[in-house]
Amino acid sequence: MGKTVFGELEGRPVESYEIEAGPLRARVITYGAILSELHVPDRTGRTEDVVLGYDDLASYLKYRGSAGAICGRYANRIAKAQFTLDGETHALSVNEPPNHIHGGFKGFNKRVWTAEADEAGNAVRLTLDRPDGDEGYPGAVKASVVYRLTDEPALEIVFEATTDKATVINLVYHGYWNLAGHGSGSIRDQLLLLDADHYTPVGSGKIPTGEIAPVADTAFDFRTMRPIGAMIDDRSQLPEAGYDHNFCLNGESGTLRRAARAVDLRSGRGLEVWTDQPGVQFYTANHFETLPAIGKGGVPYGKHAGFALETQVYPNSPNEPHFPSAVLRPGETYRHIMRVPFFNT
Repeated sequence: MGKTVFGELEGRPVESYEIEAGPLRARVITYGAILSELHVPDRTGRTEDVVLGYDDLASYLKYRGSAGAICGRYANRIAKAQFTLDGETHALSVNEPPNHIHGGFKGFNKRVWTAEADEAGNAVRLTLDRPDGDEGYPGAVKASVVYRLTDEPALEIVFEATTDKATVINLVYHGYWNLAGHGSGSIRDQLLLLDADHYTPVGSGKIPTGEIAPVADTAFDFRTMRPIGAMIDDRSQLPEAGYDHNFCLNGESGTLRRAARAVDLRSGRGLEVWTDQPGVQFYTANHFETLPAIGKGGVPYGKHAGFALETQVYPNSPNEPHFPSAVLRPGETYRHIMRVPFFNT
C-alpha cells in the first residue's frame, strides 16, 4: 500500500493512499476523503480509471462538484437553511441561497481528514471530528469512512458517526462514474437501472416538494435498464436536460439491497450499487455545462461527463416528517453501507 503527500492545505499535509485487491486499484486522498482514482478492467482485461477527478489539490479546490468526496454533515439540500429538532430551530450556513447544501461552506467534503491504512484489509479508514455549532449544526460529531477493495471485485464504503447532542446526519459518497473511463466523454449512452418505484419531485432550488410520486410513465422510470440519455432532453420534466433527483429505493431501509445497476456496452464494464439507505440521488453532472473542468490527464469534463449515485436519506428530510428520519442522538451510532460490485458483460 503506497502513501504519498498529495499537497498541503492550511499548513497541513494532504495525504494520498493507494489500495489494491484483485483487478482493482484505487487512490484515496485525505482532502474531502476523496476517492480520486478507481481502475477497473473491461471485458478484454483492459483497465480504465472510471471515476472523475483531478491530478492535483489545486484543481480539487478550484472546481465545484465535490468529485469523489464524502459530503456531510448533511449531504444534499435543506430548505431555507434551517430545521427544527426537539423544539429548537437551528439556522445553517446559507451556501446555496436561500438553502443549505452538502454541509455548508466548509462541509466534510472540504476538510482534511485523518487517515489510517489497513494493509491486511486492502482498506483506508478516514476520520473527522467537527464541533458543536459547525456550520450551524448542533452536536459535536465524530465521523469515519472506510474504503475497502475486495477480490470479488468490489468497492465497499462504510460510514459511521456519533454525536454528543441530538443532530441530523446524512453522509454520502459523491463520486462520478463513467464506465467507459473518466475521460471518455458523455455517459448518455450508458445503461442504468434503478430499483425505485417512486421518487421525490422537486420545486424551486431543487428542494423536494414533499410528494413521493410514482416513476411510472415519466422520465424517472429506470425500473428496466435503459440509456441514461433516453429522456434526458425532455425539458418539460427535466428543465436542465439532466437528472438531479432522489429516488425512493424499494425494499426495507436498514437492509442491504440493490439500488442500481449500470453498464457501458462498448467496454462491457458494469457496476451495481447496494445500500442500506432509503434513497439514492441520481445526478448527471449537469454543472459541467456552465462550469467545465480539466480533469485527470488534462481531459476536459463537460456536461454529462459522469453520473453520481449517492445513497442517502432523502433531501430535506429534517423538514419533512413523513420522509425517513436523519436524526442521530447521543448513544446511537449512524451507520451507512454502500457496496459497489463490478462485472463485465
